[in-house]
Amino acid sequence: MSAPQDLPEPEGDAGGSVADAVRGNWVDRLAPAVARPYLRLSRADRPIGTWLLLIPCWWGVALAAAEDGWRVADIWIWLGCALGALLMRGAGCTWNDITDRDFDARVARTRSRPIPSGQVSVRQAAIWMFAQIALAGLVLLTFHPLAVALGVSSLGLVAIYPFAKRFTWWPQLFLGLAFNWGAVLAYAAHSGRVTWAAALLYAAGIAWTLFYDTIYAHQDKEDDVLIGVKSTARLFGAATGKWLARFLVATVGLMALAVLVALLPAAGPVKLGAALVAPWAMGWHLLWQMNRIDIDDPETCLRLFRTNRDTGLLAALFLAVAAFL
Repeated sequence: MSAPQDLPEPEGDAGGSVADAVRGNWVDRLAPAVARPYLRLSRADRPIGTWLLLIPCWWGVALAAAEDGWRVADIWIWLGCALGALLMRGAGCTWNDITDRDFDARVARTRSRPIPSGQVSVRQAAIWMFAQIALAGLVLLTFHPLAVALGVSSLGLVAIYPFAKRFTWWPQLFLGLAFNWGAVLAYAAHSGRVTWAAALLYAAGIAWTLFYDTIYAHQDKEDDVLIGVKSTARLFGAATGKWLARFLVATVGLMALAVLVALLPAAGPVKLGAALVAPWAMGWHLLWQMNRIDIDDPETCLRLFRTNRDTGLLAALFLAVAAFL
């Protein structure tokens, strides 16, 4: 397996930024020119995806710790999940760009990505993808054996996701299945088991993903029509607001149920109340997004999508506080 530093020099213009990256991001400003295309493949210039993959992991370990208390080993689970999310999000995005290279070349927002713009070849991208997976695997091996097995099993979801928009109107569901697997994995890393509480937390994350990625998909709906790509944004159309409301209710309800299943009857009222603030705070932030959405304004959709880092961190904060009580 080639290490990242052994990758061949990329082809094309290594300095070309990606259209939907944050202006003045650290990759464009600070990264060595030879590394920029690979970092762009991993979306290092757009960190929101790493946050959205990491946050359910933090939910999982916090909920598990709320049941039986924090342990010193949880510090590594917390940090290891962050490193693993960074690497696996990068690997998943690289795989997505390999499989979608023909689509990306036909869409204004994505044609500046490294593969369609000629900054890297498919072979170079594949080497980079496997290097990231190998490093993530080393992190995973430090966790409980059940968590290791769960991590390996998630690769199937990662592999399938880029193809979902070709055969279903619900590719956001497949993204949710992949992106929230960390809730179950991190729960198992702490407790060595998987419970109904972990499964309900996973389901809450899937509903949340359906909420935020439907907003995100509205950026590309016109291009998606032209190239024949499916999405919940196209499926829902003008009824998007009603569907977002359903996903909000599902997110809050499932997370609250996960808390109740995990903590009743043993938890005291203070611990239980703090943990239940998590879905409540998250729900209010989702409602705030709904009140500002304009599905026909791509910039607004992208801005609201990015605020979901704060949405998820609100829940992680209160679950973590409950675990200390």
